[in-house]
Amino acid sequence: MQYKSTRNSELRLEASQVIAQGISSEGGLFVPEKLPDISSELSDMTGLSYNELAAKIFRLFLTDFTDEQISYCVENAYAQEKFNGDPIKLKSLSAHDGNKHILELWHGPTCAFKDMALQILPYFLTVSLSKSAPNKEAVILVATSGDTGKAALEGFRDVPGTKVIVFYPQDGVSLMQKRQMATQEGKNVAVYAIEGNFDDAQTAVKKIFTDSQMKAALAEHNFMFSSANSINWGRLLPQIVYYFYAYFRLCKVEGLAVGKPINVAVPTGNFGNILAAYYARKMGLPIRKFICASNSNKVLTDFINTGVYDCRRDFYTTSSPSMDILISSNLERLLYALSGENSTVLSGWMERLSARGYYDVGSEVLAKVQDIFFGGCCDDSATAKAINSIWHNDAYLLDTHTAVAFDVYRQYVEATGDSNTPTVIASTASPYKFVSSVLGALKPLNIDDNDEYRNISQLEALTGTKAPSQLKNLRDKPVRFDVTIKNSQAASYVLKTLGIGE
Repeated sequence: MQYKSTRNSELRLEASQVIAQGISSEGGLFVPEKLPDISSELSDMTGLSYNELAAKIFRLFLTDFTDEQISYCVENAYAQEKFNGDPIKLKSLSAHDGNKHILELWHGPTCAFKDMALQILPYFLTVSLSKSAPNKEAVILVATSGDTGKAALEGFRDVPGTKVIVFYPQDGVSLMQKRQMATQEGKNVAVYAIEGNFDDAQTAVKKIFTDSQMKAALAEHNFMFSSANSINWGRLLPQIVYYFYAYFRLCKVEGLAVGKPINVAVPTGNFGNILAAYYARKMGLPIRKFICASNSNKVLTDFINTGVYDCRRDFYTTSSPSMDILISSNLERLLYALSGENSTVLSGWMERLSARGYYDVGSEVLAKVQDIFFGGCCDDSATAKAINSIWHNDAYLLDTHTAVAFDVYRQYVEATGDSNTPTVIASTASPYKFVSSVLGALKPLNIDDNDEYRNISQLEALTGTKAPSQLKNLRDKPVRFDVTIKNSQAASYVLKTLGIGE
């Protein structure tokens, strides 16, 4: 299996090269030259453990890794002590119907779905570097809207041959997310807040990646850039696995017949999580519809409904901050596929987005999008209502992002009448990561209810649920990182962190 770039279809690289590099030199994203079709093998795969399934799928894509290297990556990343047993949990809600199934992806070290990929990416990367750049030290640049930053910091903490530098929007993450990053331990990590929003942070990182002078400066000191964002294929690949696993759990536990279709609803910001489900479908997983859920930053909803991607709009800071994004990087990979892998056309759209803030994919591509995607959005009020409704009707506690997916799934059923298709709803974070918003959805908050740790205790008492210990223990950890910089200073702080230049 080799890989090409969305902006250069002639390029061919091995898996280890694309994982080490992160992003293509011309700014494109790496994609497999062909997705394998395993539809005929689904029945034989239903009994596989998570680790067995992951190894099987990884072998299809990491063809320059040995079986021993893949086993090493999988067994270390998904060790039971890291995830308290099975890496994912599938919960079925049956108060009103038996067709809603919650895919809990947040039982890892940082209580967010990003752990499913960022626990294994360090192993992928170290193996990749040993093959493609054995004498280089990787500098992992991360732009985060909250969860990716902490998951990357924890995943790469003190991993030999790596340094991790995270940028997050100063006022665009929850207090708990900020606390997680500010107290991060490790000798090879650094964290900076950026004035602005997530798109400002992401733009700064992308510019650094493609800056030839920056790359030359790093090369002189035996460094090379890589990425832990979902623009890195090594981040996206592990996410394909859990959609297959969730389907097989439905077959094994809920009696779903192999081959019967499901829907998938995903709270969506940078488009990586839902894109992984799309790739699973291309590989043979029977998914009928992708329900793409946005908050008030509804650029994806508008795109799915019109074919025009337009980020020239107001930016909203919401109760679901990991979705507060106006430039969804992974949409590029989907459009590359739907345009017939035409890198010239795709590059034109991306150039127009950069120069003018919008592009229009036209009626033909729009029809392909709408054939398999439903786009919807909800504001903070509807998010809180969904949290309250699901708790009182199903005794299940949602975080703010998963609540967005629930509300948009409701919109989908109302619009289509399709309430019979079993639907997997991706639950992307522990509700205790956004405790004040979740608590406020269940009871009125007083003006002095601004202590996150007291709110944790209140939510535990109100619901009888337990907060993850790694969040409760943050109160006692010392703050190590508390620096805010301008967007334009990001590159100089990278060099400063690495000890290069002045």
